[in-house]
Amino acid sequence: MPAKVYTDKDADLNVLKNKTLAVLGFGSQGHAHALNLKDSGLNVIIGLYEGSKSIPVAKEKGFEVLTTAEAVKRADVIFVALPDTKQAAAYLKDIAPNLTKGKTLLFSHGFSIHFKTIVPPKDVDIILVAPKGPGHIVRRQYLEGKGVPALIAVFQNPSKQAKKVALAWAKGIGGARAGVLETTFKEETETDLFGEQTVLCGGVSALVQAGYETLVEAGYQPEMAYFECLHELKLIVDLMNEAGISGMRFSISETAKWGDVTVGPKIIDAGTKKRMKQALKEIQNGKFAKGWVSEYQTGYKKYNALLKKGENHSIEKVGARLRSMMPWMQKRSVKGVQASY
Repeated sequence: MPAKVYTDKDADLNVLKNKTLAVLGFGSQGHAHALNLKDSGLNVIIGLYEGSKSIPVAKEKGFEVLTTAEAVKRADVIFVALPDTKQAAAYLKDIAPNLTKGKTLLFSHGFSIHFKTIVPPKDVDIILVAPKGPGHIVRRQYLEGKGVPALIAVFQNPSKQAKKVALAWAKGIGGARAGVLETTFKEETETDLFGEQTVLCGGVSALVQAGYETLVEAGYQPEMAYFECLHELKLIVDLMNEAGISGMRFSISETAKWGDVTVGPKIIDAGTKKRMKQALKEIQNGKFAKGWVSEYQTGYKKYNALLKKGENHSIEKVGARLRSMMPWMQKRSVKGVQASY
């Protein structure tokens, strides 16, 4: 049975009208939620740590900026728009001491709650509102009178108003214009991690590198390998995005289609799916989360080494040179750049 889709008519902004909404962090999602909620006529304040580079940015956008602790104290609904790796420390230092009965903590990803790096008191509502798109798209769609579909979830509901608050927030950021689906913290967290690891980031990156290496090791020019295994991927993904897998197949040649349906299943085979199931099991039983928490608590050594190894792969050098020949493409330097919070 298809999931129920909530729209603007199912959500009431008045639920948030007389409340103070705090957004902790002013990065990708934080700034988009804050600006959209403000433009929806709601009272939004920003909480940032002292010395944050985002303070002048948020002030320039017309927000009152407070310390994280003060923002939590003042607010009725608190959006923890911080990276998973920073949430537990911020919670202990600034959020927990200022949480009182009746407040609402809101997340856009369930990691900290589901894996218990944050254990909230029982007398606060815990909800999730997760737009299925990056912050700049959430903002742009809102300004165009449209929206990005969003997920909502309720983890704790002592007030009996948690779902109404989640729907109102989703409406305030424009998500209900497109459609809102209900999930759980467990489902959102586990499916999100699985998608990142096995398909969207880990799976695709490894597949592209393996294809590139196979061609180069067989004596083909690295430039040819780059074009065929990385550059043209966007064309295929865009077609899938717009029309699904069958729609993509409708748009490619018969030769490409035949190769797709006969060779693809030999590459991504039952063995791959078995390893995907193992990855899912390690997400579900907490092994991945435990390892990741340990990694960032001990200084990111393995993480940084693996990223460095990826940066030094020859596909990166070949790609940088070829992209410089493509004036239509927006260029991005990723060296030393992290999301700003």
